[in-house]
Amino acid sequence: MLQILGRRTVSALTYLGEISILFAQTLSLALRPPWRGKNLLSEMVNVGLLSLPVVIITGAFTGMVLALQSYYVLHKMTLETVIGGLVNLSLAKELGPVLTALMLAGRVGAAITAQVGTMKVTEQIDALQSLAVNPVKYLVVPRFLACLILLPILTIYTVFIGMLGGYIASVKMMGINATFYLSIALERVAPHDILNGLIKALFFGMIIGIIACHKGLTARGGAEGVGRATTGSVVTSCILILIANFFITIALEIVNL
Repeated sequence: MLQILGRRTVSALTYLGEISILFAQTLSLALRPPWRGKNLLSEMVNVGLLSLPVVIITGAFTGMVLALQSYYVLHKMTLETVIGGLVNLSLAKELGPVLTALMLAGRVGAAITAQVGTMKVTEQIDALQSLAVNPVKYLVVPRFLACLILLPILTIYTVFIGMLGGYIASVKMMGINATFYLSIALERVAPHDILNGLIKALFFGMIIGIIACHKGLTARGGAEGVGRATTGSVVTSCILILIANFFITIALEIVNL
């Protein structure tokens, strides 16, 4: 058991060290020219534009389900007019950034790992190095920046669509007075609540980008290895997003006190 525990500990520390080194290299190279705007724009299209349908569906049905479930509970206490504040606050601070990040970890993170992993096992990355091209600068930096920039933007879409879905479910389906709903909904959500959600999304974007690229760069074993790396990327990103969400929430609440 001690041997197993020792191997697991060493493996975890090694993995953490590799992630930290890649993260530091990515930040350093992102600030140095040349900046390949075409590569970044292409990745932003893949990460942002192609993810909009997923984000819209996630936000709309999350907002509607949250409103319906809240209504069934609060209606018994004649507090259904506060549903707007509850839905909007939950989406802005918690559900919006977390659900957006989890969906993108599955869609974008898996795609990035598969792309980079395929290049790794087919020795295309070795070919880049032989041509004096830094693979971190060429492959990791644009993908990392695309996740970093666009996850907060996609979170805004998720929150807005979710709020709209909550309004439709509450006012049009449950018959709640629209004036009361909107007044409470706008009153309960402060600017710092939205800012907290965007800060979380910023960190989640970094997690997705760096984990996906690292899994791709360390893929081995042909097509089977790429599949394992892709699965590991999604699972690891989702777990780290949930863990990071807990600690970021604590830090933000302390700052806001």
